[in-house]
Amino acid sequence: MALHLSLSHQSWTSPAHPITSSDPTRSSVPGTGLSRRVDFLGSCKINGVFVVKRKDRRRMRGGEVRASMEQALGTQEMEAIVGKVTEVNKDTFWPIVKAAGDKPVVLDMFTQWCGPCKAMAPKYEKLAEEYLDVIFLKLDCNQENKTLAKELGIRVVPTFKILKENSVVGEVTGAKYDKLLEAIQAARSS
Repeated sequence: MALHLSLSHQSWTSPAHPITSSDPTRSSVPGTGLSRRVDFLGSCKINGVFVVKRKDRRRMRGGEVRASMEQALGTQEMEAIVGKVTEVNKDTFWPIVKAAGDKPVVLDMFTQWCGPCKAMAPKYEKLAEEYLDVIFLKLDCNQENKTLAKELGIRVVPTFKILKENSVVGEVTGAKYDKLLEAIQAARSS
């Protein structure tokens, strides 16, 4: 089976990435001069949210470059929904980050027993609803995900890692909402 990063309809009609054509399968990426074709692979409803599976193809100088949302990953299928927080584990984290491309990804690294983590959770979910051009993930730093937590250099919970193009570009440790907001805005503008 293939990995499908499914983005809700909001992701391709958000102010950051509006469709600039009357045909929703053909559009241009504003400010870049690149054309984009979106192939719809199907749709489904997950937890009451309508999700459209799509495959993007961007045309660049020198030919067509395909930026596919599908990657082989054994039998695992993964969905990250724009506007929602998606829980990941050691096996699903990196494929989602890679599929996000140049879109910022924010990872909330938490534990079940952490009081400040529980206090930040509703605020983090509100951020996911507000910033539709950012992918919001959460990782329970339990024994099962210990290797990924170590790889990402977690020292305290909660820790928020901001990634862009497969690299960590920012980090906020502790329940510091204002600092997290600043880091997200900095990643979006870079």
